[in-house]
Amino acid sequence: MDSAALLDLLGNENRRRILRLLARKPCYVTEISDYLGVSPKAVIEHLRKLEEAGLIESRVDDQRRKYFHIARNVRLEVTVSPYGFASKSAYPANNSFDITACRHLSLDVAWDETDDLDDLLAVLEELEQLENELSLAQRWVQGRLSDVLDHISEAVGAGSESRIYADLLASVRSEPKSVGELSEDLGAPREVVTELLEVMADNGVVRRTEHGWELTTNGYNSE
Repeated sequence: MDSAALLDLLGNENRRRILRLLARKPCYVTEISDYLGVSPKAVIEHLRKLEEAGLIESRVDDQRRKYFHIARNVRLEVTVSPYGFASKSAYPANNSFDITACRHLSLDVAWDETDDLDDLLAVLEELEQLENELSLAQRWVQGRLSDVLDHISEAVGAGSESRIYADLLASVRSEPKSVGELSEDLGAPREVVTELLEVMADNGVVRRTEHGWELTTNGYNSE
């Protein structure tokens, strides 16, 4: 699901409370209504939206009572920094994903379906600790990203108050791009991007080629 649509959906407190309840156990409409303290009609409308988004599913028991439950794992990541706002929805990797391919990450958490309860509880504790560490690492990385982008802005003579220069450099660091592409990346008008490029070109930071705008430093190698 699109992250912006997911943010809008979860902006409603009652829908968040429904998800917290369903994360504990499957529930039917009356249970949810009693828990939230709102009418069953309102609950049904919230459930409809959550179901359409693929966040929850329903099943009917032997008494023809419809139970709702969480459909799948999903992670919503939101980043707010001086350099911009971004959000993305992420889903668990399938079992064939090779975690060792993440070259900046070192893990040693292994388990087998034949492990006994004590072993599984030990693995659970390790994974919970890892989850906390990754959360801290994400915050640390975000802080360092902002620091580096500040220094990039200062390096091109723009200063940390003109952070858009750093965003522009980050956008062209791997390959040449047109003004239109850069405008889309930065979410800025073409006229603004053109003016920024001309300033940086005068400072010898970027240059325009037949392939588009590119860095004049070692950040891009055209060979």
